[in-house]
Amino acid sequence: MDTTQFLYRPGAGLAAYDPKFTGGFAGEDEARSLLAQAAGDIAKYQDIMMAHGDYGLLVILQAMDGAGKDATIKHVMSSADPQGCEVKMFKEMTEKEVRHDYLWRAAQAMPARGQIGLFNRSYYEHVLAERVHPEKLKRQRLPESALGEGLWERRFRQINDFERYLVENGVHILKFYLNLSREEQRARLLERLTREDKRWKFSASDVEERGLWDEHMRAFEAAFERTSTEWAPWHIVPADSRWFARAAVASAVASKLKSLHAEYPKPDEDEERELAEARAKLEGEGAAG
Repeated sequence: MDTTQFLYRPGAGLAAYDPKFTGGFAGEDEARSLLAQAAGDIAKYQDIMMAHGDYGLLVILQAMDGAGKDATIKHVMSSADPQGCEVKMFKEMTEKEVRHDYLWRAAQAMPARGQIGLFNRSYYEHVLAERVHPEKLKRQRLPESALGEGLWERRFRQINDFERYLVENGVHILKFYLNLSREEQRARLLERLTREDKRWKFSASDVEERGLWDEHMRAFEAAFERTSTEWAPWHIVPADSRWFARAAVASAVASKLKSLHAEYPKPDEDEERELAEARAKLEGEGAAG
């Protein structure tokens, strides 16, 4: 799948992206086949990245409630080596976290080189949720100089600088917005209320936030406009069809991993010598036995 079609286009706005788009797939089975192939590629190229150990990959998922962030991570990483990846969920800040700068907890959770980190929500909540609910800023006890006019523009600049710093130090970034329509969100929230296996996911706050849909959309668009950069662009992934969103995200992750390293590292002369000596020793033990 050509996932470059989902890259955010400056000035386009979310209206330019159809959440119902399914890319011409004949049906769910065809997309599931692509997902399985991409998941296998992720496992392959993750192993190669671990062998090289010089790059890391950070995958960020943002969306409205009900868009399927949890399930997307589960399906996309279904074949990945759990030793080489870690999922971080960004919920309400703890008392310790609010005493640090807003990027502090994200910095603590960054993947090491050779690893994949997945953020279910992320530091972008500080220019999304806090923009819709500015009262959340009070908890952080920010100095007056960090508030007021220009707050969001400063944070956009800081996030861009932070992401550039990560990329320049070997941690590449994939950012996905699961683009769910308001109608489909309603159906999924109702599903959470009626299905026993999904009821535990329901929160009354989901309905409250739905009442602020337009405010959330404006916050997302502002963030995409200001933080979709050459080094860390946003992907706007159609999410009304769960199976399509999962296949699209998996394809993008597999492609990024392959672009970092497509083959295992080749040993240099000293390493070849060590390998040959070890092989000869082990083979000698077999002959002696």
